[in-house]
Amino acid sequence: MPFLSAEKLIIAFTKLGAFMADPDPAFNAVIEGSSNHNAWFTPEEVKRAVVSLSNMLNNNDLEKWFEHIVISETPKKVGLVLAGNIPLVGFHDVLSVLATGNIALIKLSSSDDKLLPALLKVLVDIEPALKEQIQYTDRLKDFDAIIATGSNNSSRYFDYYFGKVPNIIRKNRNSVAVLTGDESEEAIAQLGHDIFDYFGLGCRNVSKLFIPKGYQIEKFFEPLEAFQAIINHFKYNNNYDYNKSIYLVNQVQHYDNGFLLLKEDNSMSSPLAVLYFEEYDNIDAVAESLTAQQDQIQCVVSEAPLNLNIAILPFGQSQSPKLWDYADNVNTVDFLKSL
Repeated sequence: MPFLSAEKLIIAFTKLGAFMADPDPAFNAVIEGSSNHNAWFTPEEVKRAVVSLSNMLNNNDLEKWFEHIVISETPKKVGLVLAGNIPLVGFHDVLSVLATGNIALIKLSSSDDKLLPALLKVLVDIEPALKEQIQYTDRLKDFDAIIATGSNNSSRYFDYYFGKVPNIIRKNRNSVAVLTGDESEEAIAQLGHDIFDYFGLGCRNVSKLFIPKGYQIEKFFEPLEAFQAIINHFKYNNNYDYNKSIYLVNQVQHYDNGFLLLKEDNSMSSPLAVLYFEEYDNIDAVAESLTAQQDQIQCVVSEAPLNLNIAILPFGQSQSPKLWDYADNVNTVDFLKSL
């Protein structure tokens, strides 16, 4: 297998980022047709994911990222069980394997089996030597390590099947927002992206709010009106109607703005079209609570001065990770380096 230097890889990935900023007609056709295979993958949401990855693959950030990368001289075959909850969600794992000189043995999600192959084909056109590092499979075997992303339920199966090899096994996580009550309308409008982008299906989407006691919910709802069109998507609307019906029939107290339901709940993971909230008296107690539950949290969105080991992001940035913002705070590159 030809050895690719960091310099060549950076050039290839930078060119891929530039391509995603301005895709050709063939890739645009894949974007436009994605909703035929997965109704959640509307052209708008797929383009959102492509633009986010394009922003990630800028030359400066790639050079900074590669300072911490060791390219293997004895490539390992790394099995990748990819999720399909949002478009191209497994791209960073593939990128990490390729960047470290290893072989990506990819098991695609049936929910997202068109976009990634189309994108990697473009990458191979840019740098043909990468073709030998990319393999697809329906059944994983003959691998040296595993990175598998799934639910709490599937993680038990992953542990059983893959526990004997080096592995990263990811479970369900959610993201939360901590409000102080001093946020501007613009900040709350940006928070709308953390809640509604990709219909709220990602682990980086905010599913829970922490609000100070006495916070006016109307103050929260008004800046979100720009996202009202989400209710026009039939699958989202079905979830909204279903959860609203359950709350009404069971006389569960909740707030409703016509496209989002707010319910007081201690849980982190809310149903689709529902945002849980929890009131607090002391923001330090919120930080303690989040620290105690950090294995359930992907990131925190807030302007508050919180002392946490979890990534704290500005409003509107949860779905715009950098190359070094690793899922579940597990450094994929360091894991691959250790093989």
